[in-house]
Amino acid sequence: MNGTTHVPGKRVAGAPTHTSTPPEAQRGTGVLVVVLGAVFMALLDATVVNVATPAVRGDLRTTGAALQLIVSGYTLAYAALLITGARLGARHGFRTVFLLGLTVFTLASAACGLAPGAGALIGARVVQGLGAGLMVPQIYSLIQLTFEGRARARALSLYATVIAAAVVVGQVAGGLLVSADLFGTGWRPVFLINVPVGAALLAAAARLLPRQSDRRAKGLDLPGVVTLTAALLLLVVPLVLGHERHWPRWTGVCLAAAVPAAVLFVLVERAVARRGGAPLVPGRVLRSPDLVCGAAALFFCMAGYAGFLFVFSQHLQTGLGESAVRAGLTFVPLAAGVAVGSLTWQRLPARCHLPMIAVACTLAGAGYLGLGLVLRGGGTAGPAVLLLQLVWGLGLGFTTSPLLTLALSGIAPADAADASGVLTTVPQLAQVIGVAGYGSVFLTRAAGPGGRAAASAHALYATSLPVAVGSLLAGLAVLPLLSRRRLPGGATERPHTAR
Repeated sequence: MNGTTHVPGKRVAGAPTHTSTPPEAQRGTGVLVVVLGAVFMALLDATVVNVATPAVRGDLRTTGAALQLIVSGYTLAYAALLITGARLGARHGFRTVFLLGLTVFTLASAACGLAPGAGALIGARVVQGLGAGLMVPQIYSLIQLTFEGRARARALSLYATVIAAAVVVGQVAGGLLVSADLFGTGWRPVFLINVPVGAALLAAAARLLPRQSDRRAKGLDLPGVVTLTAALLLLVVPLVLGHERHWPRWTGVCLAAAVPAAVLFVLVERAVARRGGAPLVPGRVLRSPDLVCGAAALFFCMAGYAGFLFVFSQHLQTGLGESAVRAGLTFVPLAAGVAVGSLTWQRLPARCHLPMIAVACTLAGAGYLGLGLVLRGGGTAGPAVLLLQLVWGLGLGFTTSPLLTLALSGIAPADAADASGVLTTVPQLAQVIGVAGYGSVFLTRAAGPGGRAAASAHALYATSLPVAVGSLLAGLAVLPLLSRRRLPGGATERPHTAR
């Protein structure tokens, strides 16, 4: 497999690398800019509103429950539609569904920014999440269609960098936009800024995205859609709303019901397959060791990242009294570490990639634990915090990017859409579970005895311990692949077998 970009339907089998024409390379770059811009915008909107919530509450006079739905309505709709969105892309064309999702997201962003009240804003946020759920699953498939070999690995590395950077930038951008109070609009530019950006991306996408020539006429598998959506909502809704509502009885009932709902989904999928239908998640996709081990490691990585980022931000703003903007700027070394790791891991020899992931998970775990230790006294710890964030970011960057490549390395092109749905759902669920689980540990301990800063510092330290353990579990998840010599970047080392 060479390192060129290609347009589906125009690839010449066995063509050498040097025959790739400049227009194809330029088109590949354009596709990457469009899809990364779209995923950055979608992920940014999952976090940017958190900083704007005080302003939203004051302007719209919302209740606490309404404010929770404004924040979580987007995430719930987004997470519930990801696997279904991937199937729709395979059935109707990745380009078509991407454009539809981007259009819905952009129009819903305008509705959010112009919402006259809390009810309208909640509804617009749900529609915005549905747009993201249609748009984001197509990105893996579009990268698969457009790039091969090392070019694909580089594209996925940039994708992983954008995922991590969007969360950090959301913290800063939300604070800056709300503080600027442009033309007296307060929190509304947090959403309205998506409108010109979305319009520009739509124009570029319509011109650059590849027109899929081998559309797979798979059925939509409505029983699978219904049961999977029910299982995801039973899991996500109580995790998102539970802590703020002090974990009422219904949250426990929903979480308990999520297990049999997941079992029912598996049974439904098997029945669909036996009837000769097209199950939402084909069994052969889940039988890929690369995908299973990579997705498991990715889950632990993203749960720890999102959870610790949440509690660290809470400590900075609530415990230490930092402003939203200053707290966001504190995470710049983290973003820098992620970018360096994501963009340089391929320079290591291919035989080192799998061990590198395990070592990088340990490095990230050391960053989490180190931050908990140096901050548990209640102070700011000075340069040590910046250095440990860099360690955390490098560990994450040398982990998430190769994991994305690893997880897709054994997937056939015909299953790219289904694998994309799984890989987009796993990080989203991981982030929800990470914020809810690790956040609950922090918030419970932060309400303990002592001064606000001291209690928050001890809570941060207590949270760093399970987060570090989760990071080590991510490293352990990829160890079974070492004996198989599956390597990220599209290469597979098999004795006595030529590529």
